Amino acid sequence: MRTTLYYVFDPLCGWCYGASGTVSAAAAAGIDLRLLPGGLFAGPGARPMDDAFAAYAWANDQRIERLTGRPFSELYRTRVLADRQQKLDSGPATLALTAVALTAPDRELEVLGAIQQARYVDGRDVTRTPTLVDLLAEKGLVEASARLRQPDAALLVANDARIAHAQALLQAFDARGVPTFIVERDGRRQVLQTSAAYSDPRAFLDQFAAA
Repeated sequence: MRTTLYYVFDPLCGWCYGASGTVSAAAAAGIDLRLLPGGLFAGPGARPMDDAFAAYAWANDQRIERLTGRPFSELYRTRVLADRQQKLDSGPATLALTAVALTAPDRELEVLGAIQQARYVDGRDVTRTPTLVDLLAEKGLVEASARLRQPDAALLVANDARIAHAQALLQAFDARGVPTFIVERDGRRQVLQTSAAYSDPRAFLDQFAAA
C-alpha cells in the first residue's frame, strides 16, 4: 500500500516557514514527501512590498513566531520588509527549487529550508536570482546553480509543470492557500488539517497515519 504526502507551499510564505519543522519531521519519519510549489507569489501573484503590506506581513510573522517558535529576525524586518525596491516575488526561488529537484532531488527540502533561513533570519533578498545562484553554490549544488543562472527550456517547462500540478491539486479540493497537505493512498486523496503542523508535529504525523 503506497502512501504519498503532497506538500503544496510557496517559498516566501511565512506560514509555510512556520510549518517547516513538521515537514522536516515527516521527511525524517520516512514518509514519501513530494514538494510542490504552488506559485502563490510568483508571476501574476507577485506584488510590491509597500508600507501597508509590510506591516500586515510583520504582524502575521509575529503570530507565526509565537505559535511555532520559528524566528523572524530584525534583519528580515529592516532589510526585507523595509526595502521598497524588493517585490514579494517567489518566482526566482521557485525556479531555484525546481533546478534542485531536477539535479539533486533528495536535497530540495534542505534548500527550501536554506531559502527560508536566508530570508527570515539572515535578511537576504531571495527574490533576486543572483542571491539564489550564490545560495545554491554555497550548498555545493553546482549544477543547479549553473542552470538557475542560465535557465534552459527543460528547467522552465519542469517549473511550469510543478506549479500546474500543485494548482490542480488545490483546485480539486477547493483549497485556497498554502501550506496545504494532501495524502494519497492507493489512488485516493484526502486533505489534512494544517493546524497541528504549526505546533504539534507528532499530532500531525498521527493524522497522516490515520488518513
